[in-house]
Amino acid sequence: MVDNSHDMVDCYVFDVWSGDYDEDVRVADENNDYPFAGYRKIMDFIYTTVTKQCPANVLDIGIGTGTLAAALYEYGQTITGIDFSSEMLAIAKPKMPNATFYQYDFTEGLPPETIGKKYDFIISTYALHHLPDTLKVAFIKSLLLFLNDNGVMLIGDIGFPTRVALEECKGNNANDWDENEYYFVFSELTDALKDVCSIAYEQMSHCGGVIEIRV
Repeated sequence: MVDNSHDMVDCYVFDVWSGDYDEDVRVADENNDYPFAGYRKIMDFIYTTVTKQCPANVLDIGIGTGTLAAALYEYGQTITGIDFSSEMLAIAKPKMPNATFYQYDFTEGLPPETIGKKYDFIISTYALHHLPDTLKVAFIKSLLLFLNDNGVMLIGDIGFPTRVALEECKGNNANDWDENEYYFVFSELTDALKDVCSIAYEQMSHCGGVIEIRV
């Protein structure tokens, strides 16, 4: 386990939330509520894509309680998980006894132990929206170096096809909108990454979707 300095306020929030996280997400998804509407569809899409190849090495950035990673682990995939919350990792680790875990803040990049390693899939769900847009682009570019030939990056998150769609959702959820989070706008992300990778997007709900990136 790697300990690293990170934002103590955010980490504390996620440590406290860890016990209720999965249930809170499930209820919001079932009610089609922002920000987790489409959560199950997003997870199913990523699971189906990643299990088309087996065995495969999978890096999960912001693994949280390990819901998706554990399903992939049971299928036979090799899992490496990164999260800055010790309490989230405490829930995830028993589900995957032979997986590799790092407690690390991905806003500072990837743990030193991962340098030089390659993965068939890099996945991240509901984590990268904590990065401002410019940092998201830089981080995604850096992750391309960790993909094997024909590797795929799959980002399931709060997202919108256009800025107009984001603003519409914001207006419909003004009382709950989190101004400290930076949601994906696919048209803008495409413009920023079009010269370095192939990128596609599938909208899964009024506030969530999956970004698929290939070199």
